[in-house]
Amino acid sequence: MQRYFLENKQVNEQNITITGDDYHHITRVMRMEPGAEIIVVNKDGQTAIAKISEITNDAVVGAVIEWKNEEKELPVHVTIASGLPKGDKLDYIVQKGTELGALEFIPFIAARSVVKWDSKKASKKIERLQKIAKEAAEQSHRSVLPAVKEQMTVSQLIQYAKNFDYKLIAFEEEAKRGETARLAKVLTEAKRGQSILFVFGPEGGLTTEEVEKLSEAGFAACGLGPRILRTETAPLYALAAVSYHVELLR
Repeated sequence: MQRYFLENKQVNEQNITITGDDYHHITRVMRMEPGAEIIVVNKDGQTAIAKISEITNDAVVGAVIEWKNEEKELPVHVTIASGLPKGDKLDYIVQKGTELGALEFIPFIAARSVVKWDSKKASKKIERLQKIAKEAAEQSHRSVLPAVKEQMTVSQLIQYAKNFDYKLIAFEEEAKRGETARLAKVLTEAKRGQSILFVFGPEGGLTTEEVEKLSEAGFAACGLGPRILRTETAPLYALAAVSYHVELLR
């Protein structure tokens, strides 16, 4: 069944009303008719099976059949902060990172970021990335829709990070030195409901000055194995490692 994330005003204990892009997807792409069943998720992460009862010119109306208890989310909350990369790499990070369970994505302006977003471009980029996250969350049957935050500077990222339980920097110089303990230690210690913020540099990585600034703010630099990973690969490695430690091993 197709899955749709709805605003709380679109769904209550008994009924659903779907408009906008999801209405178009149901009627034009999937060509559903009254009687079809779908899965809907509200803003609180509660999931229900609903049956379409009516399709009007601008809305899909239906009734809730059953509310379900689902365990689809990572036990720890993972936020991915990516130094602005080139091309469509951030699209890929958000799409695949959503499939792997990330809760938030933060684009930040790194010293080696070639890409620069002005305010107008940034707004459109974030809107596009949020749409990518929504589609990936529906495809992967998430029960929470990840958030794509507004772009930040390193200083703003440090301020935002104050409430996280663990803050890690993926730093290739640590990998070159053979550092292997920090990530494993954090994933062993992390408890259900705690939060981890991972910081990844753009192409070319983070500068020594950026790492020092983050380290002074309580971030710990860690390696991600002996191989040097691309900026779009490293976040997926980290998320897979989190899933293995906190879901498969426990």
